[in-house]
Amino acid sequence: MTPQITIAVDAMGGDNAPIKVIDGIELHSKESENIFYNIYGDQDIISNLLSKKKLKKNRYNLIHTKDKIEGEDSALSAAKKGKNTSMWLAVESVKLKKSDAIISAGNTGALFVLAKMNLEMIENIDKPALSGLWPNKRGLNVVLDLGANVECNEKNLIDFSIMGSALHKALFPNEISKVALLNIGSEEIKGNNIIKNTYQKLNTKQNKLFEFHGYVEGNNIMEGSVNVIVTDGFTGNIALKTAEGTANFITSELKNALSSTFIGKVSSLMNIKNLNNFKKKLDPRIYNGAILLGLNSPVIKSHGSTDYIGFYNSLKVCEKTIKGRLIEKIKENIN
Repeated sequence: MTPQITIAVDAMGGDNAPIKVIDGIELHSKESENIFYNIYGDQDIISNLLSKKKLKKNRYNLIHTKDKIEGEDSALSAAKKGKNTSMWLAVESVKLKKSDAIISAGNTGALFVLAKMNLEMIENIDKPALSGLWPNKRGLNVVLDLGANVECNEKNLIDFSIMGSALHKALFPNEISKVALLNIGSEEIKGNNIIKNTYQKLNTKQNKLFEFHGYVEGNNIMEGSVNVIVTDGFTGNIALKTAEGTANFITSELKNALSSTFIGKVSSLMNIKNLNNFKKKLDPRIYNGAILLGLNSPVIKSHGSTDYIGFYNSLKVCEKTIKGRLIEKIKENIN
């Protein structure tokens, strides 16, 4: 029997919390029986929500606090709010080994600061990296860093390659992890010195976790020839926002085109299955769940504006990082 996994949940973070959080937990609990949830938040509100759910009482522990970190709080002010906020208590439960991982849809900056304050870095890793999942033609990419580090050196990018591949292996154990550096061209001479030096080091040293496939340009990220995309946080965050904006633009324009005329409406009815598949492929809720890599325990950030489906998918990511031995894989390959 698989050992029980305990997930610490900040129930008060994000839009429409704690409703979407509890709904997401209920949905996740139906398909993952061996998961226990430490839920941190306002007992008066959450108890009422739980009373209407089919979540068994032996599947969760509700830890009461009325204090929470707001979305507009700075990382510094969030840290100063004290140790009784739902986010702090959830992170602390991982530190105290009461939980295996932490998930929150709350303030991103605050979560990462509190996580770094409470959880130790993995030995030999200098900087944590924020990673996320992006669709490609063959499945999903792991992309990092998405904003935790504006500047990176060669060692950081090599560490990101290892951490990203460990995450990819944990989530998709039957796939080969194929690493590429995001660059302005595919030729070896392209890019700045840091990128080129990283290329040379990765190209001359094999790692059992991944295959190195050189450079990938932004317009080829979705092709699926590689599945772990490595870059610094400045470039990665711009790429992320550009991809999100492009996806929103395409779906919005397609919806307008198919609903503005009679012919468009008829066409959409005739192709409803294909349109639904297209919509699902670009649904950000499916890829919800950013992961802060480099700390001794998994830290999962659900998008603040997502609904319960998105939060459920973040919980799935959380579960897979534990079952897939994410932290152990990183430690085994960092030297």
